Amino acid sequence: MIEVRNPRTGQNDHAFEPPSGDHLSGLAASLRDAQHGWEENGLDARIDALLAWRDRLEDARAAIIEALITDTGRRIESALEVDAVLGMIDRWCSQAPVLLAEPEPRAAGIPTVEVRQGMHPYPLAGVISPWNFPLLLAMIDAVPALVAGCAVMIKPSEITPRFIEPVAATMGPDIPLTLVPGAGATGEAIVDLVDAVCFTGSVPTGRAVGEQAMRRFIPAFLELGGKDPAVVCASAELERATSAILWGSTANAGQSCLSIERVYVDRAVYEPFVEQLVEKARALRLAAPTVDDGEIGPIIAAKQVAVIADHLADADAKGAKARTGGEIEVIAGGSYLRPTVLTEVSHAMKVMTAETFGPIIPVMPFDALDEGVALANDTTYGLSAAVFAGDPAEAVAVGRRIRAGAVSINDAALTALVYDAEKNSFNLSGLGGSRMGPAALRRFGRRQAFLVASTQTPDPWWYPHLR
Repeated sequence: MIEVRNPRTGQNDHAFEPPSGDHLSGLAASLRDAQHGWEENGLDARIDALLAWRDRLEDARAAIIEALITDTGRRIESALEVDAVLGMIDRWCSQAPVLLAEPEPRAAGIPTVEVRQGMHPYPLAGVISPWNFPLLLAMIDAVPALVAGCAVMIKPSEITPRFIEPVAATMGPDIPLTLVPGAGATGEAIVDLVDAVCFTGSVPTGRAVGEQAMRRFIPAFLELGGKDPAVVCASAELERATSAILWGSTANAGQSCLSIERVYVDRAVYEPFVEQLVEKARALRLAAPTVDDGEIGPIIAAKQVAVIADHLADADAKGAKARTGGEIEVIAGGSYLRPTVLTEVSHAMKVMTAETFGPIIPVMPFDALDEGVALANDTTYGLSAAVFAGDPAEAVAVGRRIRAGAVSINDAALTALVYDAEKNSFNLSGLGGSRMGPAALRRFGRRQAFLVASTQTPDPWWYPHLR
C-alpha cells in the first residue's frame, strides 16, 4: 500500500494499492481496442463525446475541488485547476476542426506528382503528471491527445491521487481514458506499454523517462524544471512589476515550474522596487488554520519542505537578508512559508541557481542591461521568464536575448493562463514538441504523405532503365 500525506495536517490519512503489471497490461490492451473506434468514428464524434464529458466534469466540480484541496491544502488554485480544464476541453474542441483538417492537395516539385497529407494518431499515449497542479497537468496533455484520436493512460503523482476517484466517476465507456494511481514503478511500466509519453516533473526523472522512451523508439514530450528569471528595466512601471512578480512567485505558494524564482532589477530602481515588493508581500496571509484564511497554502510535498529549508539556510549562511518571511512555520502539522523577499543575494547561493519550488523572491541589482541578461541566462534551465520595461518593444528586445521558451512581457507566468503560443524549452527544462499552440494537438499524430503520380502521362524521366 502507498500512503498519502495530508499537507495541512502532516499526517498520512489515505492509502491505495498500486496496480500489478498484469493489470496495467490489461488496461493498455482495453484502451487500444477502444481506440480503434475512437479514431474511426471521426473528429465530430470525438468532439461530441468530449463536450458531454466536460458537462459531467462541471457537474462534479465541487467534489473534484474538495479532493484537490485535501491533497494540496489550497482552495483558490484548486478551483482554478478545474475551470482551466473545462476551458481546455472547450478550446481544443473548437480549434480541432481547423487544426486537424487535411490540407488541400498540392503540386509537388515534379509537375506530374500531387502531394496529399494524412495523419495517424499514436494509438496509446501515456501521461505521467506531477503533484503541484494534479488535475491541470494531468489533462494538459491528455485532452489534446484524445481530440487527436489517441487513447490515453494517465498516472498522476502518488503524492496527490485523491482527485482520481471523482474524475473517474465522470468517465463513460465512450472515451478511451483511464487514470491509474501509482508511484515510480507504475510510471516506468506505463512507458513500456504506450506509443508516446508525456512527462511533467523533475530533470532527473525526466531524463530517465526520455532514455526509456528512446530505447523503445517512441516520442517523449518532457516538461521539466525551471528557475525562471524576471528582468526589471529602469523604465519599468514598478507598481505593475512588483504586483506581477509577487503573483508569479507566490501563486500556489511558489510550487510551479514556471514560478518566478529570481529577480534582476536595474540599480536605478532597485531600492523602490524592493520597498514596494516587501510591502505587498507582507500583506499576503497564510491559508491557516483553515483553507479559507489566506492566500498562501502549505508546502504540499514533505520532501519539498527539506529543499526549501536547505535553500533558506544556505542563503542565510552566505549573507542574504530576509526582508519578509524567511522561516518555515508548522501550523497544525502543516508546513508553511510566508512570501520571502531576499536581498543581498548572489549566484553562489542555491536559492539563485537550484529549483526551490517555494514562495521565495530573491532580488539582485544590475548596473547594465547586458549584466542583467547575462545573469538571467546563467542557469541550466530555460522554461520561461519575464521582462518589464516602459515600452513593450524594449521589453521584447530584452526578451529575445533570454534563453527561455516563453517570455511574459510586463507580466509574469502568463503561460499558466495563455495556451495559444508555441514554445520549446531551453537547456534542461524539457524536450519535445510544444504543449502550447497548434503543435500541442498535432504532436500526437504521425504525418503520412501520399505522393500521387499521374497515370495520364508517358513513363516519366526517372525510368531511364525502361527506355
